[in-house]
Amino acid sequence: MKRLIITLGLFLSILNAIAQTWADSLDIYGREVFMPAAQYKWDWGQATMMNAMVHLYNTKPESQKKIYLDYVKTAMDKTFNDANGLHPNAVASGHGMAFLAKVTGEKKYIDKANQIYTDYLTTPRSKAGGVSHRSETVELWDDTIYMLSMFLLEMYRYTGDEKYLKELLDQLLIHKQKLADKKWGLWVHGYDDDNEDYNDRCSQFGWARMTPRRTSTEFWGRGNGWVVMAIADALKTVPSGSAWFKAFSTELREITRELPKLQDKKTGMWFQLPIYPQDPANYPESSCTAMFAYGITIGLEHKVLKQKMFLPVVEKAYAGLQKNATKTDGKYLIPTRVCEGTCVGNKAYYFGRKTKEGVNYAIGTYIMLYLEYEKLKNSLYK
Repeated sequence: MKRLIITLGLFLSILNAIAQTWADSLDIYGREVFMPAAQYKWDWGQATMMNAMVHLYNTKPESQKKIYLDYVKTAMDKTFNDANGLHPNAVASGHGMAFLAKVTGEKKYIDKANQIYTDYLTTPRSKAGGVSHRSETVELWDDTIYMLSMFLLEMYRYTGDEKYLKELLDQLLIHKQKLADKKWGLWVHGYDDDNEDYNDRCSQFGWARMTPRRTSTEFWGRGNGWVVMAIADALKTVPSGSAWFKAFSTELREITRELPKLQDKKTGMWFQLPIYPQDPANYPESSCTAMFAYGITIGLEHKVLKQKMFLPVVEKAYAGLQKNATKTDGKYLIPTRVCEGTCVGNKAYYFGRKTKEGVNYAIGTYIMLYLEYEKLKNSLYK
């Protein structure tokens, strides 16, 4: 009887968490437990979860918007003196300042957003003009595209100035030229532009010497997920039918074209290194799954991707994340199977990265996926 009561209690707690909606439970966990606004730090993972707060602000009724506006204001005010745009991971959080400039019109946020863009223009660049992921050496990483996109797209939404769209598309194409693979459509993780090995105490030292072109060898799941999300967010933002829309549509089709084949049939997820689904050292990874599903969902919403091929993919991924990569602690839903922060290396390096639970960038991506998936589902099945 005692075991039955415990089991029933756990079952009811799971039902209660799900009844809140997936996004609501993850949102409350993120805002109240994992990363309250007063604990915000000026960095990329935090910026990704804060982006979900902006998405929630944009989708919630007027009566609930203050919750998310207050979160962003508290986070930005707390880090106001730290705010800068001197490298991509710093630029990422700048979207909060641009959002507040747009919503509040307060001069301090307007000035800070403009200063971050001024900083951004001084970042180290490759010979072709690509923004270096590191400030100490010149390397192009796929991660960079999303970190820049959050800020540049929010600046466009705030100002309407297409120079921000041009900058994002330019960076996407410059990085693509060095990182994209014609066979898979996916991108390798990094490229060394200055021909100097740099020990960042995170990457596998000497990774750039693994190929003659000084590119990394592997297609990392989350790295490609960042690119997919950036392109999808651009599609959501630019005018439909514009030249911008056409350009970003082309890029989304190209980078996602092999994803249906690479999706794990058992879990509905994608792997840490997507092109090796049969390798016993590989593992299904939740953050890249949420990112791919998010981008594909937006591609379906905007009729950029074919529904017959990609709708079943998104449905499997969404269900797979709920079944295989989410847990409850009795009160909250929490992402699981999240690859920890990862730099550049060989196959063994990626397979050796540990997984975690919670994690700000996973919380943010899960929420954003939920919002887009529910919107798509409502449009298809209303």
